[in-house]
Amino acid sequence: MTKPSFDPTSAPVLEVKDLVIGLTGDDKSSPVLNGISISIRAGETVCLVGESGSGKSVTSLAAMGLLPRQALEPRSGEILFEGEDLLKADAGRMRALRTKSMAMIFQEPMTALNPVLTVGQQICEVLQEHTKLAASDQKKTVLEMMREVHLPDVERIFGSYPHQLSGGQRQRIMIAMALILKPKLLIADEPTTALDVTTQKQILKLIDEMQEKQGTAVLFITHDMGVVAEIADTVYVMNRGNVVENGPIDAILTEPLRDYTRKLLSSVPSLVPRAPRPHGSSEVVLSITELEKVYGKKGWFGKFEAGTKAATDVSFTLKKGRTLGIVGESGSGKSTVARCVMRLIDPTSGSIRIGGQEIADFSRRAIQPHRQHIQMVFQDPYRSLNPRITVGDSIIEGPMNYGVPKAEAMKRARELLSIVGLPDDAIKRYPHQFSGGQRQRIAIARAVAMNPKVLVADEAVSALDVSVQAQVLDLLADMQEKFGIAILFITHDLRVAAQICDDVIVMQKGRVVEYATGHAVLTNPTHTYTRQLIDAAPGRHWDFANFRPLETNAA
Repeated sequence: MTKPSFDPTSAPVLEVKDLVIGLTGDDKSSPVLNGISISIRAGETVCLVGESGSGKSVTSLAAMGLLPRQALEPRSGEILFEGEDLLKADAGRMRALRTKSMAMIFQEPMTALNPVLTVGQQICEVLQEHTKLAASDQKKTVLEMMREVHLPDVERIFGSYPHQLSGGQRQRIMIAMALILKPKLLIADEPTTALDVTTQKQILKLIDEMQEKQGTAVLFITHDMGVVAEIADTVYVMNRGNVVENGPIDAILTEPLRDYTRKLLSSVPSLVPRAPRPHGSSEVVLSITELEKVYGKKGWFGKFEAGTKAATDVSFTLKKGRTLGIVGESGSGKSTVARCVMRLIDPTSGSIRIGGQEIADFSRRAIQPHRQHIQMVFQDPYRSLNPRITVGDSIIEGPMNYGVPKAEAMKRARELLSIVGLPDDAIKRYPHQFSGGQRQRIAIARAVAMNPKVLVADEAVSALDVSVQAQVLDLLADMQEKFGIAILFITHDLRVAAQICDDVIVMQKGRVVEYATGHAVLTNPTHTYTRQLIDAAPGRHWDFANFRPLETNAA
């Protein structure tokens, strides 16, 4: 990706000086931000990286004047935007600056967009608030901006509601809304985390194009070092409210000075697949044959009309102790297959066998005794864990439903929590008292408590920091080795697939386009679509763990 040039001697557009932010009304607790300093110039992309809780998002919210005042407050320091101290600006002044001079793209556009207004109306609101354009000129300006962010059929999308658009299209709407008044500063907070690699590549290219046209200063917050390698001019590494290291991107990637930076880089999974494992057991625990799922609708007189084919002619087998990955873009059918396998939705046709038992045509009641053999770990553990019951009660609920005495189930829960690396008192605590990575460990312990034959992991690590992600992947491997569980691993991250999967299925538009060993798929792909996915993976040319480009490593 061609980077826009910037003048390192020019005055910063945004300069954060010795900023300290603490809990509101609490002078005794440690600051959330501990005297950090950051500067960004016109045309420069600064990446702010670090684990969850490091202070990245707090920094961005402080710059935008969006800190929750009842929770966090600035204690000292300055945030200078073109020389003006934003910490001294009143609410009216900050409203005037936001969008017109500075704008922000959030991680999840679905929560940032109003579900009851069309996206065209929402972008027009920006123009109504900050310009004197007539209604007809507003729509013309919005349509032109929508074309600039490469949205198709802009007239249709202008009149569409957020739920009618894909994740990538919604993120493009957010970018159009942020850039329509040509701000001098753009803050992007994890804008590509939940997107598949091809959509992610398009969004990164789009931000780059907009920056080159308008000379925008970009503050990009991410935990994905692959993205950092693609877009950054300058990197600031944060840890527990401190900037521990900063410098040009090449220096950070090749000569990191701090152990924490080295740890972050070493945790990035490599796109080079792991060495193939011995085949081990020949026992087939999951067999899928010609699976098809068609989403339809009721037509005239209640008659069913076939609609979207979400999965077509999907066939594969999974053996005990093995990991099979399913990769592809959003809408490729990955999660549909996983939900059919779990019988969370009913397949339209085809065969699903768990340990030789056909379950595809079972009723909800008939499937119940077999659910213990196949368990699922979801992307967001906070939403899958009941916030009103303790961790221990969450883990023992399943076994007790299948007749395990409470004392025995609780003993097993304690053992599993120890195995997943959580303290003894975790069993009496509630989900909100744990970090995201810890909650995912709890979700894994809960699934394994059922002694399943198959564990379905649907994007189970996509929202986690790279270091926590590495820990969870190691944990899954350990659990698999201890208990012989077969894992069906759904992911859009090819790096993760390379490190955990024995075999890989590539899906496109509901069909399997490639199915082979992970090593074969990722080193010698046979399908054009697979090659496109690999080429779109950010930072694919870097060997992060060894702090050098892959070409140098190969040499």
